[in-house]
Amino acid sequence: MKKIFLKFHLWLAVPFGIIITIICFTGSMLVFEPEIVNVLRHDQIYVDNPRHTALSVDEIVRKVEQTLPSDVKVTGVTMYSDPNLSCKVNLSKPRRAAMYVDQYTGQLKGLYERPAFFDFMQRLHRWLLDSRDDSGGVFWGRTIVGISTIMFVLVLLSGVVIWWPRTARILRNSLKITTSKSRHLLWRSLHVAGGMYVLLLLLAMALTGLTWSFTWYSKGFYALFGVNEVPKSGAVAYAEQQAKDAAKAKKNAGKADDKAGKGEKTADVYAEWQGVYDTLRARNVKFDNITVSDGTADVAFGGLGNQRAADKYTFNPADGRITSVSLYADSDKSSKIRGWIMSVHMGSWGGMFTRILWFIAALFGSTLPITGYYLWIRRLRRRSRG
Repeated sequence: MKKIFLKFHLWLAVPFGIIITIICFTGSMLVFEPEIVNVLRHDQIYVDNPRHTALSVDEIVRKVEQTLPSDVKVTGVTMYSDPNLSCKVNLSKPRRAAMYVDQYTGQLKGLYERPAFFDFMQRLHRWLLDSRDDSGGVFWGRTIVGISTIMFVLVLLSGVVIWWPRTARILRNSLKITTSKSRHLLWRSLHVAGGMYVLLLLLAMALTGLTWSFTWYSKGFYALFGVNEVPKSGAVAYAEQQAKDAAKAKKNAGKADDKAGKGEKTADVYAEWQGVYDTLRARNVKFDNITVSDGTADVAFGGLGNQRAADKYTFNPADGRITSVSLYADSDKSSKIRGWIMSVHMGSWGGMFTRILWFIAALFGSTLPITGYYLWIRRLRRRSRG
């Protein structure tokens, strides 16, 4: 039986090993992106001298708007509970762009865009640098990554069958990584014992990651948790949100023009944002950040668990009156599960400890095909000599 699974393990691992290495390595590079960005962009993200009183939201937005080209609009403002963090004014484009502002002095700290390295790592991780075919054709990069991930799951499971020890003594020996003997034993123990140590974490990453590759898999995965409707992918949701933001920005621009024609101040477009922020901050003793945009607001909690957990509000832009509340605790299963999938996939659900474990597991996972290729090639050479 083990010989059959060994062949199965080999036939799947050899053609997909390089892609698996790329997926695991690039994934490990993304785990600590926030911390690395905080170091690289420290002067932008942190203020110099925190104070008790900050500028109003409309003052901050007005300062940013004066520096923007006509085709870029302000889509929201994010204020953090940590007084040392700069206020972030979110922009309509490019994706994830924002202007960091010292909320105490009004100093523009600089335009933030995702570092090219992490953007490259994510595109390689998810799509092998491919791009979506707008004509509706096959998204080959995503498909190949998805197929390779399925093969990785099967390789890991077949590896367990091959490894499964018959006695307790064999079990103890099979979980030892040998460093003091031959190079072959070192590489073999790294592949076998090392693979067992990171097995469960790699399976968690692979099984959650597949939800972004195949619709059929996502439906089945969500169905396990009693959810029939699968949330839209990040790319689709982002595109729709961008369209909504553009429509709101256009609407606001029209309102601003009307008010300007009547001699009113254009800053009134954002005048109610401050009141909404003050209301939500008073309601929430503990929070990570509050984001206010045109008619909507989010209160994100951070901490352990679902890193996307947030209470959502809508308000009347004319007077800032909150019209509806959608608490995270009362939100539908699909919203909660989607956030949990991302948190488990990235290892962020348990804070720094689990992120370190996920980083080590993903990085080690990238070496498994390499050590496997070594063992396979060595076996071929020995057979040819015999």
